[in-house]
Amino acid sequence: MKNEIVCRRLKECRVACGLTQKEVAKDIGVSQPVYSRYENGVCECTYIQLAKLCDLFDVSADYILGRVDF
Repeated sequence: MKNEIVCRRLKECRVACGLTQKEVAKDIGVSQPVYSRYENGVCECTYIQLAKLCDLFDVSADYILGRVDF
């Protein structure tokens, strides 16, 4: 099931950090097409990848998941 908030926040965070999908994918250990699927809501990342994304974007998992707005 596609989660619009997660998709939007992943892309917003990536763009705000000035990173390409390829750069993010490399940092979390997946290919660019796999990361693209995360941003498009085709599939979900693992907990470990979510933690890496939080560290990379300097945000909380609650933010990415849409549980908080900051």
